[in-house]
Amino acid sequence: MVPVVGEVSGVTDPGGEMLRALADLTRRRILDELVQRDGQTLFEICARLATKYQLASTRQAVSQHLAVLEGAGLVVTRREGRYKFHYLDTSPLDQIALRWPPRRQTGAEDR
Repeated sequence: MVPVVGEVSGVTDPGGEMLRALADLTRRRILDELVQRDGQTLFEICARLATKYQLASTRQAVSQHLAVLEGAGLVVTRREGRYKFHYLDTSPLDQIALRWPPRRQTGAEDR
């Protein structure tokens, strides 16, 4: 039996989707832009990516990136009339801190 993406030996990996979403540079840039100004429309995000990073991605491509980020729980949306506003949600990143808590510093002799 071949494991399904997001599963390891039949056990689901809740952080896997988030890590895959963060693996893409364009998606990380979208998140960076939402840190700078939260609550942007697709048009605004596309304009900022084109201006700041010279990324000439289509609205459809950016929309697909936003869908991946939303699926990973890193972006939440709110519809207002014809517009859809995108907001950063960093709470899924807490899973990383809980999964791998910081270890105490050890000396070189412990290596």
